[in-house]
Amino acid sequence: MTRIDKVLSDLGIASRKEIRQIIRSGRVSVDGIPVTAPESRIDPEIARLTLDGKPLEYRKFRYFAMDKPEGVITSSEDGKQKTVMDLLPAELKKLDLFPVGRLDKDTSGLLLLTNDGEFAHRVISPKQHVTKEYYAETDGDTDAHDAEAFARGITLKDGLVCLPAELIPQGRSCTVIVQEGKYHQVKRMLAAVGKPVTVLRRLAIGALRIENLRFENGICELSPPQISQIFIK
Repeated sequence: MTRIDKVLSDLGIASRKEIRQIIRSGRVSVDGIPVTAPESRIDPEIARLTLDGKPLEYRKFRYFAMDKPEGVITSSEDGKQKTVMDLLPAELKKLDLFPVGRLDKDTSGLLLLTNDGEFAHRVISPKQHVTKEYYAETDGDTDAHDAEAFARGITLKDGLVCLPAELIPQGRSCTVIVQEGKYHQVKRMLAAVGKPVTVLRRLAIGALRIENLRFENGICELSPPQISQIFIK
């Protein structure tokens, strides 16, 4: 059982203080009965909630995609630099979201945010083999030899062995598909074959592709079918 003001706060409809005022004014009903005590406890999974007569859909976990721009860091907070959380509208900042994995400051593209820790672990765990696809521009032409090296598995200068990956050469640009997300991995892999990255953008996670999403101010809430696409091999 959860306090009703906490449930409404999780929905992001208003600040906690405003929610208490809304409840006390009798605007919220549970199973058709007005509730005026913010501390009242309900089971949000089965209770029928309405605000001013309009149904409220309670979702414990929320899943969003962001088209991350260059110049912001993938972090929940930072005292000096702008983070992806700073880009969220006020109503989403109340949902305790966090980034799933990370994109470098100068890398753009598809980034997931959620408040579901188990989901985040599934996405970033190498054991789950969730692929991440990138578009890269390089200082030097990529070629078939680079593709063969990626397919074997690149060993980085520090001895780190990367899982086999796919590289599709296109001259001074290429597509790279990896199954893991180690620190600066795509940049370090391309640097290892002598093709330093000048531009990097994530295009897809699993079968969820950025061009198929409809962003509003850079953010898109994912539907259950879209969430399922992330785990399509």
